Amino acid sequence: MSASPIHARFRQAAGRSPGKTAVIIGDVTRTYAALACEVDALAGGLLAAGVQPGDHVGVLLPNCLEFVHLLLAAAGIGAVLVPMPLSSTAGAIRKAFHTARVRHAVCWHATPEAQAAVQELSGLRLAIGGPVPGWQSLNDLVDRDLPALALPDLPPRTPYLILLTSGSTGAPKPIQLSQETKLARARSAIGLYGLGEDDVVLAATPMHHSLAQRLTLIPLLTGGTSVILDRYTPTAWLDTAERHGVSFTMAVSSQLKQIIPLLDTRPAPSRLRCLVSSSATLAPETKAALFARTTCAFHEIYGASEVASTTDLSVRAHPDKMQSVGTPIQDVEVAILGQDGQLQPPGQPGEIICRTPLAFDGYFDQPEATAAALWQGYFRTGDLGAMDADGFLYFLGRIKDIVIVGGINVYPRDIEEVAEAFPGVAEAAAIAVDDPQLGETVGLVIAPADAGQSINQRSLLRHCASQLNDAQMPRHIFLVDRLPRNEMGKIDKPALRNRLSRPGHDS
Repeated sequence: MSASPIHARFRQAAGRSPGKTAVIIGDVTRTYAALACEVDALAGGLLAAGVQPGDHVGVLLPNCLEFVHLLLAAAGIGAVLVPMPLSSTAGAIRKAFHTARVRHAVCWHATPEAQAAVQELSGLRLAIGGPVPGWQSLNDLVDRDLPALALPDLPPRTPYLILLTSGSTGAPKPIQLSQETKLARARSAIGLYGLGEDDVVLAATPMHHSLAQRLTLIPLLTGGTSVILDRYTPTAWLDTAERHGVSFTMAVSSQLKQIIPLLDTRPAPSRLRCLVSSSATLAPETKAALFARTTCAFHEIYGASEVASTTDLSVRAHPDKMQSVGTPIQDVEVAILGQDGQLQPPGQPGEIICRTPLAFDGYFDQPEATAAALWQGYFRTGDLGAMDADGFLYFLGRIKDIVIVGGINVYPRDIEEVAEAFPGVAEAAAIAVDDPQLGETVGLVIAPADAGQSINQRSLLRHCASQLNDAQMPRHIFLVDRLPRNEMGKIDKPALRNRLSRPGHDS
């Protein structure tokens, strides 16, 4: 055994450049030396307070320096972090923490839902940002004048994180990641995009999600600088990237769509050399708009929390493949599985499956769910896609989002791309609407480019009819001010289906 893989790599980086800026969050900065001192003090304080290697620690925090402390200190002592969105309800927190067997909790002071949900935990309750009656302050553990405690030796596969899926269709699935897996994912991105100690990396999504965790850890393991946006807005993203000389970032697609209009009146960040789109796929028109407004390398990736990034598209290198999400990255295999359990040839749709050394370490305490998610060593994504003859992957949507019209499978993305090309339509979502004759028909949910703007539905339907077949044609049109999204910017189709799937809701 050896010291924690992640903590050891961070300490090596701190030893090489103790005076260099390690992390920036708003007006708060820390050098490597200062950050290492605080991390080790917290690690020792947690051990002294009774947090043991293997203990599960629930985390409900905004993007803040203390979250960085926890990521590194937990790695040092072998604790397992279970982060959740700050906006979670008390019921969701109780369910998730019960599923993940959380013993201790670290919460933001102004979260009464979280405080109510964790009262029955047997371990520590630590507050950040202000006092909470009956709770300890996490900063007291950092500031406590303790003698240096020896950190435990940990095997590389030591559990590190449990990430909880949304649970919109049932109990959340607890995705378990070991320290070695998290480190391997960081190494993969470092190699793919050539990242090193000179890079300034921006994390602009919530830190409870794996993307922000990866973007926070990558520079701290290579000796670079981590810039964390405490609250995202398009203007803050651009201002922060320019002010701190950000050279690399991964952004979710909804953020990039919001940034495009601003790039018509101001330049892209001057030191940005590589921009990667993650989470939901970008429409080809959006890729083209970013392509035209930036000069840096521009990539789109496809993946899932269970497997990290699996494909990568360099948009500038392959402008003719703009509709794809790229080819498999190094050491990753991607294939298409048909309903008959056979691998599909190029051009035939089916479930996207992938085999990768970056795969998760199973669903915590759910061996049956883990086994059901695998097929001959491949992870079953639940996504629909196809590969072309050149090995490029095309994402067609979630399998559960397929609309079955009179026995014919209709893929929502085909309809959405046509609708989004219509003047005045900002974005579209195709959903299934119950139909007594056909079983289901297509409902098209439209958000206009400008709030309150009207869309000529007859003209929109004529536009759709010129490019779609009869089964694909929308039979119901719904106008909304904006499409609902989850915290990672993905359109919340379950919410749309729950609200609009029965006829009679037409706008």
